[in-house]
Amino acid sequence: MNMNKESHGVFVFAQQVDKTITNVSYELIGKGKEIAVELDTKVSAVLVGSGIKELAQNLVEYGADRVIVIDDEELETYTVEPYTQALTAAVTAYNPEILLMGATAIGRDLAPRVAARLHTGLTADCTVLEVDKGKHELFMTRPAFGGNLMATIECPDYRPQMATVRPGVMVKRLRDKEAAGEIVLFDAGIHKNNCYVEVQKVVKHIAHKIDIQDAKILVSGGRGVGGKENFKYLYDLAEAVGGTVSGSRAAVDSGWLGKDEQVGQTGKTVRPGVYFAVGISGAIQHVAGMEESDYIIAINKDAGAPIFSVADVGIVGDMTKILPELTKAVLAEKSNKEYL
Repeated sequence: MNMNKESHGVFVFAQQVDKTITNVSYELIGKGKEIAVELDTKVSAVLVGSGIKELAQNLVEYGADRVIVIDDEELETYTVEPYTQALTAAVTAYNPEILLMGATAIGRDLAPRVAARLHTGLTADCTVLEVDKGKHELFMTRPAFGGNLMATIECPDYRPQMATVRPGVMVKRLRDKEAAGEIVLFDAGIHKNNCYVEVQKVVKHIAHKIDIQDAKILVSGGRGVGGKENFKYLYDLAEAVGGTVSGSRAAVDSGWLGKDEQVGQTGKTVRPGVYFAVGISGAIQHVAGMEESDYIIAINKDAGAPIFSVADVGIVGDMTKILPELTKAVLAEKSNKEYL
């Protein structure tokens, strides 16, 4: 949509799966609220699904001034066409200035379809959002060229200004159970067309490992670990401290860990209580994904490694000697406490 018609408000797509709202939706409401204050407007969450009306109050309690609920049997299971119709209809009806979506599997699939229907631009996988309240323009920053550069993108001529945002980058507001907001039931007029697909079967796979974005303690390894076989030291420590193993891009590119275990600008942004950086030099692309950790412990043979500049505790030495001793000390401490 062009700017001939006056646009107002910040919209957030509140993604729910199996009637559970994803954490990034709450994070985006928090950021959307900040932007809305700057622009002297309101933040609205668009909740799409079937039998999901009772979830609307949760979004209000996390900062939404208004929740637009699109509740339809066609939206029970996510497929791109009916969800595109639903979100496009709401945006067309309310004409917001900004539309934010999580850079999840669903968000990455849905956002470009919605942007195309609205004839507007889309900046994907953003890590920073800033606003010029004078011009009412959103500055959307994302990694470019494999994370080696940061690109800031504007969409001055079309509305809404659309961005998908990486989970874990923004901070959700504290929940206010006394918060009040408007809840609106919206009929999107969803209709079947030749873009529909039929879902034959939904197979739910339960992963036993914790998503690194949810982990309270991360033991993260980089190129300095030296090889996949040396990650056993990290797994031993992680098991001892009740943590999860993750790694840098170098470790993932070397095939030592999976892509879903990567921390950094081209991986995931994490905020654990404790972050062990083992054999990680501290390139800016990695630090950007973990610098908000509460407590950072760096272990590296190179005393001049940049990671020490962001660490709370730094240990210079060989991780193959340090980690076994650290693991042994943790286990001994746990054993003493159990005995007492």
